[in-house]
Amino acid sequence: MKIRCLIVDDEALARQVVCKYLEDLNEYEIIRECKNAIEAIDCLNNETIDLIFLDINMPKLSGLSFLKTLNNPPAVIITTAYREYALEGYELDVVDYLNKPFPFERFLKALNKAKDRINRKTKPEIISKTKESTSTDFIFIKADKKTHKLSFKDIIYVEALGDYIKIHTTNGTIITYMSLKKMEHILPENLFPRIHKSYIISLEKIISIEGNMVTIGNEKITIGSSYRKDFFNIIKSLSI
Repeated sequence: MKIRCLIVDDEALARQVVCKYLEDLNEYEIIRECKNAIEAIDCLNNETIDLIFLDINMPKLSGLSFLKTLNNPPAVIITTAYREYALEGYELDVVDYLNKPFPFERFLKALNKAKDRINRKTKPEIISKTKESTSTDFIFIKADKKTHKLSFKDIIYVEALGDYIKIHTTNGTIITYMSLKKMEHILPENLFPRIHKSYIISLEKIISIEGNMVTIGNEKITIGSSYRKDFFNIIKSLSI
């Protein structure tokens, strides 16, 4: 899978430099360019992002202040003209700190660091199965010092719990360290739509839909306003 990137910088020229450096690297995909942190927050709420290129000095909310608001941030490479914030950046566990203007060779070095961190983070979570691989109907997930085989037909819904997720199944619950966005990217989107910032549900397990509420299993879950349109388009396509 490609590494999904978000570029956050209020200077158009600075964004162009990062885009140009990435355009010939097939492992990376630019999901969105944002002029400020407010736009970036919206993107992170709606997209799976693996790597952020983040400027510091931006209007409304600085890059470092924005980073402090994230509970489970993706890998972050700081891109800035201000050297004096390097220590604070590393205290926030950024992958690398690039001072503008930076050459392509230095940029590649930062990318290699980011790729190593992303691989370390994702490999323990999922041993098998991504959206791009549809030959199986199960995944393996590590939790409670065990590796659990989890069939799609047994999943009822998935709930966000801070930096963790709680997977509700017909056989009980599993709690594992993973973001809900990451799980959304792993599960087949035609079977498991996200209907709220904190919930992914199984279409198969829906009992009824009334207004902005879905009854699934023994629970009623609210359909978030930003997910409502896409969810009801799916329901409409399956209705007779």
